[in-house]
Amino acid sequence: MNRRTLMASLAGLAISPAFAKPRGAGGPGAPGPRNLITDVAGLKIGQADDPRARTGVTVILPNDRAVCAVDVRGGGPGTRETDALNGWNLVHAVDAVVLSGGSVYGLAAADGVATWLGAHGRGFAMAQMAGVPRSPIVPAAILYDLANQGNKNWGMDPPYCALGIAAVERASDQFMLGTAGAGYGAGAGALKGGVGSASLRTADGMTIGAIVAVNSFGSPVVPGGRHFWAAPFEIGHEFGGLGPASNVVEGEDWGMAKANPGARENTTIACVATDVALDADEVKRVAIMAQDGLARAIRPVHCPFDGDVVFALSTGRVVLPASPLRPFVVARIGAAAADVLARAVARGVYSAVLPPGARGPVWADLK
Repeated sequence: MNRRTLMASLAGLAISPAFAKPRGAGGPGAPGPRNLITDVAGLKIGQADDPRARTGVTVILPNDRAVCAVDVRGGGPGTRETDALNGWNLVHAVDAVVLSGGSVYGLAAADGVATWLGAHGRGFAMAQMAGVPRSPIVPAAILYDLANQGNKNWGMDPPYCALGIAAVERASDQFMLGTAGAGYGAGAGALKGGVGSASLRTADGMTIGAIVAVNSFGSPVVPGGRHFWAAPFEIGHEFGGLGPASNVVEGEDWGMAKANPGARENTTIACVATDVALDADEVKRVAIMAQDGLARAIRPVHCPFDGDVVFALSTGRVVLPASPLRPFVVARIGAAAADVLARAVARGVYSAVLPPGARGPVWADLK
């Protein structure tokens, strides 16, 4: 097959005409109307935080059960129910995904979300049986924010289950970036980290979005300045519009990375999503490809100290036609997911402010 035939075939494969942009729209695509993951039809985000403890929870809530996969790259991950997402296992769809602060304590946020979902009749069941509750499938990943000077003297009552319930109850199309939810107490290298999100709507009508809580060991900015590593992927002025840095990075200069990392003290946890109907194996490939967005936005990343985890979701609103060239569309979605995730990382750091009483640099302080 020559290149002209291949490109013509790909153009015909992209998506069904019912979801295409108006004739002549063309172009490389653009952010959705919110430039948030909620531009993906069928998704809402809920967040709750505890300023006293300097921690929080973010919930990704699909309107209906969504096909999900996960890719884990960090050396110190903390997760829940990720094994259930393997393609060879029974359950390939989830009722929610949770990103949480609190290290191992934060995994309890998913208990709160599962409790809320079960009370509302949502979850997995082989068959509907009177008096037998459904089992909500709620994978989760956590980041370490225990040493950020917040009050963690919670004894036998960590706040995460309650934060999970509060977050899912607040699920909406709109949500805060920066110091909010799972990113409330996060640090991105030496800078304040936070929650970031971004989206892309392709010229032929597919939507890809990302949400991330940035608590990385590595730095999101190029050494010696305030330019983001993710700058080549910026659309408009969504995180300052400075463009790529002109600096030459020499040797092992990691710039504003954390100088003295400790085990499990750093993590970037994220979820990417698309409205295109994909199966479990295809969503897994998108999750794998999306991890490259972290490598484009943070240096270094996937360290022994990090717990980097990326979930991927399909809400199934756009149905692809059957074709042997379908993998090329999956490749497009995965590549776009990586770019969108890189932008989301920068937007989270760009929007972050210090919590009340906290000290330390934020991106806006850089010269």
